[in-house]
Amino acid sequence: MQEPVMAVTGDETAATGDMPTYQIRAPATGLPQGVVMAASPGSLHSPQQVAEEATRKRELRLMKNREAAKECRRRKKEYVKCLESRVAVLEVQNKKLIEELETLKDICSPKTD
Repeated sequence: MQEPVMAVTGDETAATGDMPTYQIRAPATGLPQGVVMAASPGSLHSPQQVAEEATRKRELRLMKNREAAKECRRRKKEYVKCLESRVAVLEVQNKKLIEELETLKDICSPKTD
């Protein structure tokens, strides 16, 4: 019978027993260091392994949620800046149109002297 091997951040250590193989991966997408990835979801047997998997999934979900919230806040900030810029342009345009209207009213209205 061949024993599974556990890869731990570059060091290889022989594991004993019929435990599934685990691998600690370097964070490619910003995952925290030391996250244990199970070989397959069906290989979890003990309550401790199930709890660890649930904790890992929760932390991953929370991390993704933080990133999504950060991106949402960034987009909202950009949107508000765009709106503020547009308001400034429209206020200037409105002021010019009001002045033009007043000028045209003065020209077209009959003057009584």
